[in-house]
Amino acid sequence: MADKYVNVALPKGRLGEAAYDIFEKSGYACPEIHEPNRKLIFESVHNRVRYFWVKPSDVAIYVEKGAADIGIAGKDILLEYSPDVYELCDLHMGKCRMAVAAKRDFKDNPDTALRVATKFPNIAKHYYAEKSREIEIIKLNGSIELAPLLGLSDVIVDIVETGKTLLENNLVPCETVAPVSARLISNKVSYKFKNSEITQICKKISSICKDKSND
Repeated sequence: MADKYVNVALPKGRLGEAAYDIFEKSGYACPEIHEPNRKLIFESVHNRVRYFWVKPSDVAIYVEKGAADIGIAGKDILLEYSPDVYELCDLHMGKCRMAVAAKRDFKDNPDTALRVATKFPNIAKHYYAEKSREIEIIKLNGSIELAPLLGLSDVIVDIVETGKTLLENNLVPCETVAPVSARLISNKVSYKFKNSEITQICKKISSICKDKSND
């Protein structure tokens, strides 16, 4: 007998908790998930839904490989890794933007390669390729704001929410690369064989998310 549970990958942390809240409001509650424990997998027999917590950057991998039927992933992850999944809807949560930032007095010299420090090399490469701008990527894993301050890079490409961290480090956002928010994604095979279940979940979630975006 085929597994008729819909397997849902939720990102650990505040975004995942907010996403689960939407699933709960959509009629897919799993009370056990609120209990104090260290479990990673939670099943709701009544709703035929199975949730599990994963690292945010791994959600798309679990969905692409079929370990999860659907999941919640940030648009930044989808743009950076281009997983082979369907993007079903925008949850209008975790809103921020991918942006280019630099020191206040930075002046670009188009005659030299622009040094770009980032955790998102593919996004940066694609963005500057569309502008026909020669760049040198400097891949970093944290404290991106330090790079231009210490002369390691000319600019950074990173996620900007309020811009407060940039301002405190004498940096300013100067270009928006792309808006970022949480998206509901689906495994392509699951979307075919569990289409009615996934489509129903998507419709209910979309309805709630549209109401939230209009608040």
